[in-house]
Amino acid sequence: MSKTAGLDASSGGGEEQDAARTRKHFLVTAGGGALLALSGLAGLGLVARAPDANIRAGASPAQTGRTWVFRSRPDLRPPPVEVTTPAGGAYPGYVFAAAKNGPGEAHPSQDGPMILDNEGRPVWLWPVREEARDAMDFKAQSYRGKPVITWWEGVHGGFGRGEYVIFDDSYREVARVRAGNGYEGDHHEFLITARDTALLVIYGPARRDLSAVGGAPDGAVLEGVIQEIDVASGEVLFEWHSLEHVDVSESYRRPRPDQREAFDYFHINSVDVDKDENLIVSARRTSAVYKIDRRSGEVIWRLGGKRSDFEMGEGARFAFQHDARRHPDGTITLFDNRGEDMREPSRAVALTLDEGAMKATLAREYVHPDRFFAIFQGNVQALPGGNVFVGWGSAPYLSEFSREGKLLFDARFPSEAESYRAFRFPWKGLPKDRPAVAAGPRSEDRTTLYVSWNGATEVAAWEVLAGPAPDRLEPLGSAPRRGFETAITFTTPEPYVAVSAKDRSGLTLATSEAVRLGR
Repeated sequence: MSKTAGLDASSGGGEEQDAARTRKHFLVTAGGGALLALSGLAGLGLVARAPDANIRAGASPAQTGRTWVFRSRPDLRPPPVEVTTPAGGAYPGYVFAAAKNGPGEAHPSQDGPMILDNEGRPVWLWPVREEARDAMDFKAQSYRGKPVITWWEGVHGGFGRGEYVIFDDSYREVARVRAGNGYEGDHHEFLITARDTALLVIYGPARRDLSAVGGAPDGAVLEGVIQEIDVASGEVLFEWHSLEHVDVSESYRRPRPDQREAFDYFHINSVDVDKDENLIVSARRTSAVYKIDRRSGEVIWRLGGKRSDFEMGEGARFAFQHDARRHPDGTITLFDNRGEDMREPSRAVALTLDEGAMKATLAREYVHPDRFFAIFQGNVQALPGGNVFVGWGSAPYLSEFSREGKLLFDARFPSEAESYRAFRFPWKGLPKDRPAVAAGPRSEDRTTLYVSWNGATEVAAWEVLAGPAPDRLEPLGSAPRRGFETAITFTTPEPYVAVSAKDRSGLTLATSEAVRLGR
């Protein structure tokens, strides 16, 4: 048994025993790190005060700027996300986004995939390691029957040139997928199918006679390309080219007179699998959604645009849209950016398709209370039970609505940050890495320990261990987890401490390395 001052060091014990020790001997500073104030958003500073007179309130790290700061993980600087409508009635799970700061001056926060809780606090962050690269389309999927997280990573400028990353629930890389046939993959879509193949999109350079649309007889054009890739082997199983099926005259854009850049007439931005295994494709520049025969590549029908096969009912027409998805009940959801004249707010819509009468009807629409216009990006996620999660793209908001349109959850990034898409997913993460710990200054045997474990979702409490050597540690007491980083203040004369992560049943998930306390 280790010697302690102000604490009875004991081993083991269940949740009740741990809770009793926590109430008597520990101070926990909630909020995990310092959230730097932005637009009225202040750092979280709830303190669970222990009745022991020898325990004093320990402050969380305090800094200034537009980022989270963590003592135990100074390498992580996620942007703060302000929750403006708490998650009452929201679907269970975490928020998935890929933070992307805008161009211009250097930003204090990092770009990269991030998982957030309902209070906007980070759960996991994977910073993009190279300044010139972005991460986009971050979401949870299934591969080989197991949960995974995926995203695109590469160089982005209207369209992307990069590759696709798959991590398992321990945050280890499972696969890295690349486009085939000499192409580079674009950020707009990476969808793992039930076949364990991946559907991805490409912006392919080509030459066409553009004189009919005001361009050159041998003009440079970008076409939308879809590939289906076998994830395990990298083999290209299917390839579709928009120029073989959709003429440039369907575009609502025109080539630049100076021909300084290729004519992006189609601008493919989503691919989905219909219930009959054919493909649903969204093209922003034609303001249309296409159903594509997966075998022949032929267009089965067009929804919207200049050549719609459907009569568009009142409120059903959309413009410059993103993220068209077909659902089991036959409806299509999409993010309607609306016209670029900015006269109408962007919205999420659900359309009912009558493929017998060939008529599209507006079933539901969701507009943010601030009625803003998102000029590009955005997505709509239909959640189990009827809720709808909306990422507002270039407008830095994330929202969840009930089926009837009630706003259940709303959050926003700092003004300089955005996320191409945003989602809500159930997720359980158990990192292979060990928990991180950093010790604050020591005074009269009292110290504060800062503890975190990037990506761990199952930690309920931290058990502090202390002893005379790294291999001779015994339990000192426990403290409940408080956000990404928990600050625990305690008293011990021992020179070495470590922490063990405990789940709700008291099971030890992992133990940190031991750190030596200052004298």
